[in-house]
Amino acid sequence: MENSDKLSGYSIPGVKDKIIIHIHNNLENILNNWCKASGAKFNMEKTEIIPIGSKTHQNKVVNTRKLNQQDQPLENAIRITADGHPIRSLGAWIGNKTNNLTPWETITDKINTDLKRWKKCHPTLDGKRYIVQMIVGGITQFLTKAQGMPRNIESALIKTIRNFIWDDTKSPPINLEQLYRTKEEGNQPGCL
Repeated sequence: MENSDKLSGYSIPGVKDKIIIHIHNNLENILNNWCKASGAKFNMEKTEIIPIGSKTHQNKVVNTRKLNQQDQPLENAIRITADGHPIRSLGAWIGNKTNNLTPWETITDKINTDLKRWKKCHPTLDGKRYIVQMIVGGITQFLTKAQGMPRNIESALIKTIRNFIWDDTKSPPINLEQLYRTKEEGNQPGCL
């Protein structure tokens, strides 16, 4: 029933905007009441606000610490993020005017460190395949789905994988397209 086209909610003109304004005006009260009702503790020290809207509005939020001019200023414990400083939310990096390479730098460093450690075990070609799937695939999968992967990061990871598989050999014995094939495809007549 959730995905039924026959179900629909009520459409009341102007209510959506009023609800959003009400939430903005009473954000702190809503959070405090929710904490009381649920028994949870809202960690204000970890709260971060990303101002959205026009640049003028964003600057007002930063300078006045108010989401709306009728509001009380936000607590000092709440951090208002500046342009260019992404924050991590549910595993994705979000913010205004952020560099989409920021989260990938630590991920590529971790992959390189992990692959160097695995290389010391001198794994077989089949073992390297599993290691690449586990390390490179496992570490990059969520962020790629959440934010996409920049082309230059993809190219760097392909080079890292190639170097790991072939022990930094300048000319690999099998081209990359052949290496991407499954074992079953690779065992076909006419294949290497």
